[in-house]
Amino acid sequence: MDIKKIYRKIGFPRLIISAFLLLLLIVAAALSIPMSGVWQDIFTRFGMNAILVLAMVPSIQSGIGINFNLPLGVIFGLIGALISMEFGLTGWASFFVAIGIAVPLAIIAGYFYGQMLNRIKGQEMTVGNYFGYSIVSFMCIFWLVAPFKNPEMTWAMGGSGLRVTLSMESTMGGVLDNALRADVYPQWVPQWLENFLEIVPLGLLLTFAIFATIIWIFSKSKLGTSMKVAGSSEAFATSNGINVDKHRILGIILSTVLAAIGIIVYSQSFGFVQLYNAPLYVALPAAASILIGGASLRKAKIIHVIIGTFLFQGLLVVALPVINILSEGSMAEIIRIVISNGIILYALTRKEGEAA
Repeated sequence: MDIKKIYRKIGFPRLIISAFLLLLLIVAAALSIPMSGVWQDIFTRFGMNAILVLAMVPSIQSGIGINFNLPLGVIFGLIGALISMEFGLTGWASFFVAIGIAVPLAIIAGYFYGQMLNRIKGQEMTVGNYFGYSIVSFMCIFWLVAPFKNPEMTWAMGGSGLRVTLSMESTMGGVLDNALRADVYPQWVPQWLENFLEIVPLGLLLTFAIFATIIWIFSKSKLGTSMKVAGSSEAFATSNGINVDKHRILGIILSTVLAAIGIIVYSQSFGFVQLYNAPLYVALPAAASILIGGASLRKAKIIHVIIGTFLFQGLLVVALPVINILSEGSMAEIIRIVISNGIILYALTRKEGEAA
């Protein structure tokens, strides 16, 4: 067994973060922190964030790089959720209507955004970052004048303008998390399975598995392979008759659609819709997660999404109770900022095409 080869395959960042997460889990158990609750939070946060991280895969594979303009798709996902809430829909109807509204809007927005990115090749991540700030700032005005009339959504004084945080308890809150759970299980269900279903949000994880499988199948298709070729080498792709600009647009459309769906999945699990500046805080954790998982600026796979999301979210979940007990104060936000920015800085300073 070649230790150096294994080390290179795992990568220094993942090795350090995995060791730190393992250390935190051991300390948490030693401090008598309920581990069932810790694992439940890890799996839940994984399911909440995984599709948002998955949205990075098509943009990286198509050669655009990290999609720092994830807020574009997030905003259309929020619009879909808000419209379903405005009409008073509940449960699965609210969830599917929100997605049904968000996806077409995200496709249209992704197409025009992709057209713009084709005009500024080489600066996609920088422009995407500023474009994200711009669209969120514009939507801050829109949320104040949007013609929503549901009293549970608008400000109490004046009856117009959307609140910063809206509860989804009476609409689609927890539909995926509780999909395979029951208040009383049939007698034939063994106790270990009951305990498992109470800890693991199986419906949430299966939803991610479905979308991850769709992206994996697409990446193995003729169109997906062409997109990856276009993203890895524009000159080689052009010489083989592949329309690079077309495939770049396809990549950003897929990324925008996944972001729209991802925020709906996230919100139903979180139990609230967060508006105004909230979409700005989506791209950085998603970028950090996929880079932690082993992706580079030119290469990304589903396994990178799974590993990165688990490590990133697991670290934040376990760090909060452990550090609160040891230091009598919260440092979880500091750790999140250090890890997010540190991993992104590390990945961006690698040689082009080199795995992070």
